[in-house]
Amino acid sequence: MLLAKIVGTVVATRKDERLVSTKLLIARPIDPTGKPEGNYLVAVDTVDAGYGETVLIVSGSSARMAAGLKECPVDAAIVGIVDAIEIQD
Repeated sequence: MLLAKIVGTVVATRKDERLVSTKLLIARPIDPTGKPEGNYLVAVDTVDAGYGETVLIVSGSSARMAAGLKECPVDAAIVGIVDAIEIQD
């Protein structure tokens, strides 16, 4: 599972028919302090996330299990919107 910040959207008028009616968002992985790390990725939004929100993303076979996407060609899915992060040292 990844923490990420939503930084944009993807509009694809032509796509696999199993992805019709799905919202695609661009996310940038972050560390728990909010510092960007890693590359951008496109994820299917299953929780109605929006620009600037911190989210939880699952990838691989876990992404296809999210919200009825089992038969979809999906490699990343947003499965949660983060309200707060607490780090105790």
